[in-house]
Amino acid sequence: MNQDINKVELCGKVGVVRINEIQGTKVADFSLVTKQHTNNLDMQVCECSWHIVVVWESDDISFDKLEKGVRVHVTGRLRNSRYTGVDGSERVFTEVVASSFKIVK
Repeated sequence: MNQDINKVELCGKVGVVRINEIQGTKVADFSLVTKQHTNNLDMQVCECSWHIVVVWESDDISFDKLEKGVRVHVTGRLRNSRYTGVDGSERVFTEVVASSFKIVK
């Protein structure tokens, strides 16, 4: 296989949600927490990871039930973005740009 792949699949609980409108289309960005349970020296350890997710509303994607605490399944790609902080330093962050988004129970 000689092909590059940028794909991520996450399932977790939604944190803070912001919904904006850009040129007549709604876009949501929200935090998503995923948990990984492992055993470490006979003790169960829970590792939480927070992710930033961006998703555009479409015929297949609706934000009607998107709220804090809801469990979602997201498939998409990773994107690195840059911005300049108030102190003048350049910051880089990674976000998930969702192509598929589904609320799960």
